[in-house]
Amino acid sequence: MSTELDHIWSQIRAELSATVEEPVFRIWIEPLRILALAGDSLSIEAPPQTYGWVRERFGRVLQACAAAVLGPSVTVDIVESSGRNPQGAPTPADRSTAVCTTQQQSQPPCANPKLTFDQFVIGDSNRLAHAAALTVSELPAHAYNPLFICGPPGVGKTHLLRSIASFIESYNPGLHLRNTTGESFTNDFLRALGSGHLDAFKSSFRHVDVLLIDDVQFLERKTKTEEEFFHTFNELYDAGSQIVLTSDRPPSDLQALEDRLRERFQSGLVADIRPPDLPTRLAILHKRAHHDGIEPIDPEALQAIAERITLNVRALEGALIRVVAFSSLTGRPLSPQLATEVLDGLYPKAEPPVRSIAEIKAAACLQFGISTEELVSPARTARLAWPRQVAMYLARELTDESLPSIGRQFGGRDHTTVLHAWRRTEELMSANPSSRTAVEELRARLTTLS
Repeated sequence: MSTELDHIWSQIRAELSATVEEPVFRIWIEPLRILALAGDSLSIEAPPQTYGWVRERFGRVLQACAAAVLGPSVTVDIVESSGRNPQGAPTPADRSTAVCTTQQQSQPPCANPKLTFDQFVIGDSNRLAHAAALTVSELPAHAYNPLFICGPPGVGKTHLLRSIASFIESYNPGLHLRNTTGESFTNDFLRALGSGHLDAFKSSFRHVDVLLIDDVQFLERKTKTEEEFFHTFNELYDAGSQIVLTSDRPPSDLQALEDRLRERFQSGLVADIRPPDLPTRLAILHKRAHHDGIEPIDPEALQAIAERITLNVRALEGALIRVVAFSSLTGRPLSPQLATEVLDGLYPKAEPPVRSIAEIKAAACLQFGISTEELVSPARTARLAWPRQVAMYLARELTDESLPSIGRQFGGRDHTTVLHAWRRTEELMSANPSSRTAVEELRARLTTLS
């Protein structure tokens, strides 16, 4: 590097150091090298293992800092260095293989190319959870600790957890990472307890830099396991290790869990994931089709799948696979008509059952633990208002009664009150996974009535 280039790069690095946080600078900017300055074009070299990420995440920052030193007309070109990095560190593929061969049996397999941040489709339903997961991947234990990701099954919680693991293994391999599930933690603990190897078990979980636990709700009602995890959590947190947990419910809804453990789960960032909306479902299908090499594909066929499968990403991708397989095996073109035909057999459109308001009120009282008199009373306490809104919501969904008729049967209320209850329940179901679960549980209870 010439003296002039060395001086220019020193100035740009000083600008970068003042712009980004020190850990970010150390991990991502420190390995960069200046190659050449030809006219207004500045070439910067990035190691192969970070090249793509540097271009995507730091291209604008590098451009701005270079412009501050060389003037606004400068353009920055980030290029990938050839071969292994100067220290001879392994490539991401080398690291992935090494990590996988040394994992303990309870740790899920890694290096699934479909479970990375690149393959995660971002929408309004998961934007916060994705951003938080990406942040803790870049800066473990510096931002959100613990990170608690919650949502119903099949919406992408495990995908984000595996993405964090894949990212850290690729870009920060010096960290000791443990990726497991609540069920595996419990089983390993019980085996260690029975075999007298408890110290080895504790060491395997308490001496890590990043702990990822999927389906932590599995710890509920397991007193000894909860206590062990409580102490593991505390030791890791005190040591500055990153903890990421997923659950099918937010911490506040894990009522069978000890209060002290639930409080720790809530002490960091709780990020929920909701079922994807239609645009997100379409984006997921397009990305999966592209990844699996099944393009070109009729967009209307994907539209038919996305409109039918609404709550579960795994079911959405499974439906695509089935439709594509049926098309391949029968030789029929992959059309909206074919998609509808296949889906009618797998996910038939069920007409909602017609129920009486009396049945709905009785089921709501049973689920929420209140009396019929309380349900229709004028009282507006939170304990009664939410069950009443849910019951009126389902009365509109599952009966042929008019709004005024529903209002009369809920204590002589006005039809506008019923409409407000319906809208409020819709809003809460969209914003709160536990609210959606409560409504769907009551709907399922009514559906199965004989």
